[in-house]
Amino acid sequence: MTRAKETTLTLTKAEEQVMQALWKIGEGFAGEVAAAVEEPKPAYRTVLTQIRILEQKGFVAHRMLGGNNQYYPLVGKKDYSGRMLGSLIKNYFNASYTSLVSFFVEGGSVSEEELEALGRIIEAKRRDCAARHNNGEEVQL
Repeated sequence: MTRAKETTLTLTKAEEQVMQALWKIGEGFAGEVAAAVEEPKPAYRTVLTQIRILEQKGFVAHRMLGGNNQYYPLVGKKDYSGRMLGSLIKNYFNASYTSLVSFFVEGGSVSEEELEALGRIIEAKRRDCAARHNNGEEVQL
């Protein structure tokens, strides 16, 4: 998927609400996008305005089908989420993933099951990196 321009990468809450709906349905006409927006639902015309703004920002495009615009995302949810998380870590946790995880773990926000799952994910990543390193590949954790 195409990435939005760096300068327009951040979405307002209203724009993000519409993008969440579009990511959920994949593509759709304005009425379908409006119907997919979570509560509290904005007015149809508000959704249409947000779609037009998202098109200008490079997040959304459309194709004509039967005389109507069918909208689809140009920026994937995973790409946008990664960019926003990276910005959050940089701006609030001194670019440290350790600081981010410590914030949640020490604050008691992470359950024991989640801690165990995180441990398994980290261990699997370590094994993968070790195997790739043994094959002569350059790896990063």
